[in-house]
Amino acid sequence: LFKTVNLPVIAVAREKPDLEKIRKALENLPECERRWQAIESAGKIIEVQTRNTGETVYTQIAGVSQEDAEKILKSTSTRSNIPEALRVAHIIASGLTRSGEKI
Repeated sequence: LFKTVNLPVIAVAREKPDLEKIRKALENLPECERRWQAIESAGKIIEVQTRNTGETVYTQIAGVSQEDAEKILKSTSTRSNIPEALRVAHIIASGLTRSGEKI
């Protein structure tokens, strides 16, 4: 993504990805090697405490230093361990419906 848009990217996950399980699951999909290479090239997984409560998230970064990424994550995680923009996007997406049915 960083190479395409030439903007810094910070990927965030609440739980540490289990790379072995991911690789095994990819074997059931087309172009599994290309997909796995994309995951591997996304960079190392970094553990970050985002708030004073000791809550942890896992991140991969591109186009930004680890120090700056950690500062950004800490300053934007105001109500939970996830940055506020992602938290709100998740809430909105969870409530989206199409013709009365969740999509």
